[in-house]
Amino acid sequence: MRQAQHVLTIATKGKGLVEITPQVKHWVAEQGIATGLLTLYCRHTSASLLIQENADPDVQTDLANFFEEIAPEKRKYVHDTEGPDDMPAHIRSALTHTSLSIPVISGKMALGTWQGIYLFEHRRAPHKREVVLHVIGE
Repeated sequence: MRQAQHVLTIATKGKGLVEITPQVKHWVAEQGIATGLLTLYCRHTSASLLIQENADPDVQTDLANFFEEIAPEKRKYVHDTEGPDDMPAHIRSALTHTSLSIPVISGKMALGTWQGIYLFEHRRAPHKREVVLHVIGE
């Protein structure tokens, strides 16, 4: 059994989804693990990870609009120390995921045809986000 770990740094442009599938796919291929499990972990409380459709960009638009409706910045929050976009970002992260697990089969992630891996930035300002990649297998 082998394992490997890497920290992927992603620059965001502010709120929205950033597809990271190509970077993760490349790193997994370099590890030479044929059968195993890949874990991705987002090291932040105001960003998250999603597996989502990567064929139609309208999906990303609808997701972003949905999260604007359920966690709006204009609502009065008790926690407002870091600005009006901070607490909504925490709510959005709580409703999504900070980690993902993806099987590795024949050296490749077992994603479906239209699935992609996304970092979901929930803050308005650009950030550098870290995602820890860990693969274990043989």
